[in-house]
Amino acid sequence: MSLVHWILILNLWILKANSLQAGSRVVLREIGHNIVGGSDPKDYAVELNATNFDAVLKDTPATYAIVEFFALWCPACRNYKHHYENVAKLFNGPNAVHPGIVLMTRVDCALKINSKLCDKFSVSHYPMLFWGPPTKFFAGWSSNQAKSKLRVIDDGRTAERLLNWINKQIGSSYGLEDEKFENEHLSSNISDPGQIARAVYDVEEATATAFDIILEHKMIKSETRAPLIKFLQLLVAHHPSRRCRKGSAEVLVNFDDLCPLDMWSSDKHDVDTSNMIGVLRNFHICGKDVPRGYWMFCRGSKNDTRGFSCGLWVLMHSLSVRIEDGESQTAFTSICDFIHNFFICQECRQHFYEMCSSVKGPFTKARDFALWLWSAHNEVNERLMKEEASLKTGDPKFPKIIWPPKQFCPSCHHSRGPKDKGGSQIDWKRDEVFKFLISYYGNTLVSLYKEKGLLVGDGTTVILEDSSTNAVVVPVGAALAIALASCAFGALACYWRSQQKNRKPRRSWS
Repeated sequence: MSLVHWILILNLWILKANSLQAGSRVVLREIGHNIVGGSDPKDYAVELNATNFDAVLKDTPATYAIVEFFALWCPACRNYKHHYENVAKLFNGPNAVHPGIVLMTRVDCALKINSKLCDKFSVSHYPMLFWGPPTKFFAGWSSNQAKSKLRVIDDGRTAERLLNWINKQIGSSYGLEDEKFENEHLSSNISDPGQIARAVYDVEEATATAFDIILEHKMIKSETRAPLIKFLQLLVAHHPSRRCRKGSAEVLVNFDDLCPLDMWSSDKHDVDTSNMIGVLRNFHICGKDVPRGYWMFCRGSKNDTRGFSCGLWVLMHSLSVRIEDGESQTAFTSICDFIHNFFICQECRQHFYEMCSSVKGPFTKARDFALWLWSAHNEVNERLMKEEASLKTGDPKFPKIIWPPKQFCPSCHHSRGPKDKGGSQIDWKRDEVFKFLISYYGNTLVSLYKEKGLLVGDGTTVILEDSSTNAVVVPVGAALAIALASCAFGALACYWRSQQKNRKPRRSWS
């Protein structure tokens, strides 16, 4: 064997030995990581840096935030991590036990990119923890700021002490062993009408979940294509969340290319459908972080109550109070067709279909449509109240009620006899009910987003075009292009309004 061959063999042996040593180091590093971080190496706390700090804190639905400033080289920080993570898993992520209350985050001050950010908070030691409302972190902190809304957590050196500190701030009694869906700490929505402001996140969750269900069950077909387009147009124009309006617009702009009218006439329509669904999954209809995997206002005290159906009702009510008179029939048919074609609960959608079919004439006023939807919701609640009472399937913390209760809207109610039962016996002041719906599902619902600047800037309302079944046509296509460019809808809305004045309302579908 030549010298060259021996040299090649020696080199190969050296390379193999080096790779085994590197692999051993990787294994040891993984074992060490598990020893330091506990049995579950998953990080629950959100890693922040100078580029995403403000955006994450602005976007969170949580009422409070904790930011831990640490340094990766700090031994005390490494030892503290598993304590911090044991608390973070209660509040962060889709499997959180108590979601939407505290956002737990961390910033590594050892990274140069975060130097100015850490200086902004006068970080004097590691780890250093701050507590406060998320939006109050934007201005930073210093020890001489007497009126700052931020507080330094001075007693959180173990998971137990940190959680006790949090419990004292918010009057809770959370424990490290709490399990998911033990929601005895939930306060009933009946106690505070302002809680509906938290439902804006549930409206986003319901929108994204509905879109996921449509794709998962391959519900886009030749006969459901047009109803989906109409509903997307409604969302683009009137969804209370700007990111959902933008996401719906992105789907709608690309819909004709992804789902052409003749797609189902092809011999390869099964393949085409699978490809279409694959591409649509890449669209985030309400942003890349939605669905979050949990509910806020719509969270039930049991795993199988409220949630998606509650969020969907809030979405429909919020749409009903945002339309104008000329859009009322279009909104009615869009919502009825959407539930009929895409709500996967067979009995529920059949009941809703019957209520839609019972409408005799077209809606010409937005008020009439909003009140019809309110009345339909109460009719559903009245039926479910009886079923849940007999089967014991209701949520004990959130029983079905006729809405709105008198403590929410005293002016909505006339008198009610002591023997009267059900919503049909209540003598409603319908004008007052309409005012309440506008305030509750309109201004109050989006009040949190107004504070965070997540609403459209100019407040302009977009009017729906009534007759289109294509995804992108004039004038809807122009509106979507404007939406994607983040420009105002004003000029186009004026054009639509002028068109709507000359339109005759369509008949109710049945």
